[in-house]
Amino acid sequence: MQITLNGRAAVITGGSKGLGLAMATEFAASGADVAILARRPEALEEARQQIQKTARGKVAAISCDVSRADEIERGYTAAMQGLGKIDIVVNNAGASRTGAFETITDDVWQEDLELKLFGAIRLTRLAWPQMRERRWGRVINVLNTGAKAPRGGGAPTMVSRAAGMALTKVLAGEGAPHGILVNALLVGIIVTDQIVRRHREVGANQSLEEFIAKAGIGVPVGRMGRAEEFANIACFLASDAASYITGTAINVDGGSSPVV
Repeated sequence: MQITLNGRAAVITGGSKGLGLAMATEFAASGADVAILARRPEALEEARQQIQKTARGKVAAISCDVSRADEIERGYTAAMQGLGKIDIVVNNAGASRTGAFETITDDVWQEDLELKLFGAIRLTRLAWPQMRERRWGRVINVLNTGAKAPRGGGAPTMVSRAAGMALTKVLAGEGAPHGILVNALLVGIIVTDQIVRRHREVGANQSLEEFIAKAGIGVPVGRMGRAEEFANIACFLASDAASYITGTAINVDGGSSPVV
């Protein structure tokens, strides 16, 4: 089976680093026109150049803070100008913010929900009408396994991610009659820039390779995942090959989650 995104146009938030960059690279190499949205222009340009090396279509890099409604509208408009249409939306932007419940202020709750939940709602809502008109669309919400199996001390991120899973199911029900398929991918332990930063913070007495290997010991498959492996699944869901899959939340975690 050959996965192709020829003729499709995708927008990926948080596309300058980590999983977002991996997905953008895979989508572009599979034939899609791609627009990546992120806040930092320097990182965006570096990512654009990297994606362009194997891209088979257009690549646009758009500076945008997806936690703000006005910025999302501006980013969407720029993506439409650059690509001409949007067939695929990947809501990937986010950060892992956790803490003891009593220490989390209203401002922190609001910031987390604006970025992860409302960011996805707003961008998807803008692209939805054109998908419905063409009777073809894909929405992929990138969450984490805490959405299914939240733990104490996991707020606010696990609460916003659980809301993202509910949003996925609601949109899947509404989109299916119009050819719009909506799914979620739940991240487990995967090597990304966050892991590199964590190593800098706590891994002074071991190399990055040793840190990654040690962190992967508790994963049933015996190692941490790679961003490219995550991107492969996203590319499949964005393609015609996944034409009968919607409303699912797929764990990409090497078997770590206690919930299927």
